[in-house]
Amino acid sequence: MSPPAISQHLKVLKEAKLLYMKKEAQKRIYSLNNSGMNEMENWLLDIKNLWNKRLDNLDKYLLKIKKEKSRDKK
Repeated sequence: MSPPAISQHLKVLKEAKLLYMKKEAQKRIYSLNNSGMNEMENWLLDIKNLWNKRLDNLDKYLLKIKKEKSRDKK
């Protein structure tokens, strides 16, 4: 990965508040922002729960259709 690409990725992560940046002379020291990571983890859990509910509902619907089709064949 090129240095400009790395810089761009670090910039995006910093803007998303997932990283801290500290300047030391000409160096920039990056570290993880735990609160930003916790916020992202909570968001991911919400998305996971949403998709689990949707997929469970889809499963129920497909089972219902399968039962209806099997009844129609009899």
